[in-house]
Amino acid sequence: MRAYKKWLIGLLIGVIVLAAAVYGYVSNGLSPAAKSNEEVKITIEQGMGSRAISDTLEKQGLIRNADLFLVYLKYRNEGSKFKAGTYAFKPGVSLDQIIDRINRGDTVKEETTRFTIPEGYTLRQIADKLALEGIADRKVFLEAAKNPDAIAPELAQTIPKGAVLKFPMEGYLFPETYEFKKGSTEQDILVRMTQELKSKLEQLPADWETTMKDKRKLTFHEMLTVASLVEREVIADQERPLVAGVIYNRLADEMRLQIDATVQYLFDKPKARLLYKDLELESVYNTYLHSGLPPGPIANPSLASIKAAIYPEPSKFLFYVTKKDGTRTHLFAETFKQHQKNIEISNQLAND
Repeated sequence: MRAYKKWLIGLLIGVIVLAAAVYGYVSNGLSPAAKSNEEVKITIEQGMGSRAISDTLEKQGLIRNADLFLVYLKYRNEGSKFKAGTYAFKPGVSLDQIIDRINRGDTVKEETTRFTIPEGYTLRQIADKLALEGIADRKVFLEAAKNPDAIAPELAQTIPKGAVLKFPMEGYLFPETYEFKKGSTEQDILVRMTQELKSKLEQLPADWETTMKDKRKLTFHEMLTVASLVEREVIADQERPLVAGVIYNRLADEMRLQIDATVQYLFDKPKARLLYKDLELESVYNTYLHSGLPPGPIANPSLASIKAAIYPEPSKFLFYVTKKDGTRTHLFAETFKQHQKNIEISNQLAND
């Protein structure tokens, strides 16, 4: 009997010692990690499970024991609402604080960079601006822009195969203010700008595609080409549909467009004033020498110019000249004789 009592007492003592050891192990494993003032960043990828998250937290010294943290999550019915992202913690925070922040998606705000692409910028001007602001490498940007299929496969289908284009993606990069994560690649920027174009097209009237194809008899690429001509020729929004109408009138009458902006497109940088010899430069883009539209857009147009290209203002005008009064608006004419008179009026305005 005494032996049994001794055995029982020894067993109880062993159980107590074991329980104390287990308690100590669990208590220590679930207590906050050693404090530190240095932040530790962890990234939770989309679809990352509780086990992987627990292992990451332990590896980074934010929890003491991944296995116990996993048990604790199951006990509290947590882990299913964890949000992906990059988090910053100082070692020493409690497990509940870690769980709460990941549940809320209280992530580190990523460093971003903002830039604005003005309406009517050419692809070359965009590359120059991004390079000047230290956002992209000019050569890499221009090289990436040569591959429309890799940037915007759907839009790339609208670019005529075999067309002699200075830049295939010209006209397809929407001018807007953008915000990117620092470290974004040149291709990331190009993709986003083409996505913005598609997004902006959704703001047009619902019938824009049928109007473009059935009424205007234009492909998407041709429509962007007209829009780019309007963009480079017009400053005042109210004149955009009227100038688009003049372009269509001249095309219908088989007149050369004779648009200065198509000649300016041949130069790396716009000239302050075109000379007569410039108008004789041989290029498929030169609308002084060649009939019809140029082979592609000469700039990246705004939504206002795109809308004007689809919905021009009907008129009998075939000519226009810029008023030299500082307004940058135009005088319109139906005949060449009226046009010559308008040129005289414009020159007189410059002298007033």
